[in-house]
Amino acid sequence: MKQNHNFFSNLAFNIAESNVGKTNKNPSVGCVIVKNNSVISTGVTSINGRPHAEYNALSKNLNFKDAYMYVTLEPCTHYGITPPCTNLIKKKKIKKVYYCFEDPDIRTYKKAKIVLNNRIKKIKKIDDRNKDFYKSYFLNKKYKLPFIDAKIAISKDFSTISRKNKWITNSRSRKVSHLIRSKYDCIISTSASINKDNSLLNCRIKGLNNFKPDLVIIDRKLRLKKNLALYSLAKKRKTYILTTSNNSKETSFLKKKNIRIIKLNSLLTKDDFLKLFRKLFQLGKRRILIESGLIFLNQLLKMNFINNLYIFKSNTKLRSNGFNNSKINLIKNLKILKQVNVNLNNDKLLKARIH
Repeated sequence: MKQNHNFFSNLAFNIAESNVGKTNKNPSVGCVIVKNNSVISTGVTSINGRPHAEYNALSKNLNFKDAYMYVTLEPCTHYGITPPCTNLIKKKKIKKVYYCFEDPDIRTYKKAKIVLNNRIKKIKKIDDRNKDFYKSYFLNKKYKLPFIDAKIAISKDFSTISRKNKWITNSRSRKVSHLIRSKYDCIISTSASINKDNSLLNCRIKGLNNFKPDLVIIDRKLRLKKNLALYSLAKKRKTYILTTSNNSKETSFLKKKNIRIIKLNSLLTKDDFLKLFRKLFQLGKRRILIESGLIFLNQLLKMNFINNLYIFKSNTKLRSNGFNNSKINLIKNLKILKQVNVNLNNDKLLKARIH
């Protein structure tokens, strides 16, 4: 019976998707092991990055001799905190390994083929839906910068703020936005947005309640209110405030709330933001989601820092009850917009690939 490489490699990507944004500095990898054309084991990179997907798939009490392995990323060949996955693959007598992307990590790049010889083969034809799966990981490795996406909600007539209601989109859209949030290890917002909405910026969806991406707040003048709900989460996740202020009284209050202060000389130019994002990369942030008002989002769009923009669009026009605190033209004129196939009860989710 002919092996269905496309089916099993797609299954591996589906498995890898479950831990995107939760594997620390490591990429999320999916692994599927097949014998007699049936799946006998699967694995995904563990939360915080270890053990690897291959180890998790091969650690079960099964006979793996002459089985086939499908893995989304080239298996590691180097010794680190744990031995290389290629050692275990050989030990378990896997007959053939099919992988989809080469690992840009110089310790492994194109070395699995040397270690595993004729056991390993790269799958050349990858489904379109998976071609950008490791875009964030490749960017991390190449530029030593986090991968940055953003999301925003708008009305049918392109307002981002309602004079009457806190929310523009419906409850279904908000649940999906929490799911998107769970795919990132860090959220950036501004004190203006948080003060206005008293935002928690965590994942309030069943099964993801314990996942809390780190929070970075841009608060140049230290104007964050003192009665916000997010202080209750500061012991459970890393929360940072980036500021140019020297106000010792405000700094002291925030530190008592378990907020970490990062002092900046300036945050105006593109170079200032590059320094900021390099600093966040050094702190371990690899995938960042921007959740802010239009002023800050426009700034990052103009500086070309955003890779993908998720736009939740309501089916309702706000007319005179809606307004914007900045021009909406950058979003209104986006050319590469694709509707995401998800049921939002008349709302729409659009995804713009900026670059």
